[in-house]
Amino acid sequence: MATNYLITILGPTAIGKTALSIELAKAFNTDIISCDSRQFYKEMTIGTAVPDTNELAAAKHHFIQDRSIFDNYNVGEFERDALTKLNELFKLNKVQIMVGGSGLYVDAVLKGLDYFPEVDIKIREQLTKELAEKGIEPLQQKLKELDIETYNTIAIENPHRLMRALEVCIGSSLPYSTFKNKPKKERNFIPIKIGLKADRAIIYDRINKRVDLMMDAGLLEEAKKLYEHKNLNALQTVGYRELFSYFDGSFTKEFAISEIKKNTRRFAKRQLTWFKKDDQITWFDYKTPPTKIISEIMKKINN
Repeated sequence: MATNYLITILGPTAIGKTALSIELAKAFNTDIISCDSRQFYKEMTIGTAVPDTNELAAAKHHFIQDRSIFDNYNVGEFERDALTKLNELFKLNKVQIMVGGSGLYVDAVLKGLDYFPEVDIKIREQLTKELAEKGIEPLQQKLKELDIETYNTIAIENPHRLMRALEVCIGSSLPYSTFKNKPKKERNFIPIKIGLKADRAIIYDRINKRVDLMMDAGLLEEAKKLYEHKNLNALQTVGYRELFSYFDGSFTKEFAISEIKKNTRRFAKRQLTWFKKDDQITWFDYKTPPTKIISEIMKKINN
């Protein structure tokens, strides 16, 4: 039976997961695995709310800005890399911490995802080119023709999910859906899931304030440096897309900022919907003292 424990901090964006994860890492004298799918990239700092210098110094973090936006990196590769790192860390401490708001990436580590065949990178490059030149609708239509089941079940307005399904369909000559729901590999740890919550109005207010702080910290300048690479998958991200539209002349600066806030609120709503399906999460108000949360975690470990 597994004696390793992976404490996972969940919740919507801007709720305070980073601060709590650092308190837990100090309490358990352990590292932090980040599974925020946009904080992987070293060129994206302000717009992804990467932990600041003091936070990074307070606890050792893994998978923070450890690759470039020019690297192709997907959830399957993250699952493999995170499990490898956890196996190393569990040899040092049977309790480890994971934090992040990317539900798919959390599930990849905790439960495992379906495995898909390797696909020629040229297929992704061609799909990216088609998206840039013709927009998303032709790609949606292509998926509908190749795999109606996936078309009806994934978020087809999400270009990343859409292209991932399409590249598997094209590269394997089989529907993406045929690779799903296969037996998963056993995990060598017991997950302890901790969720942070607040009234929706509080979450939305925190998001609005965070966006204003990001703009003050130089998000506009950061996005400007990345503008020439705007079609890269890593940059199909709230906070950058809207500013790219401002640089294109499609949005005013004020409207772009309001769209960042609106789209971040929508993202938080999707996060909440995803996590609420999981009855194994123990929820705490975002203002709960870390000592109380640590006490509850200790009860689970010593049970």
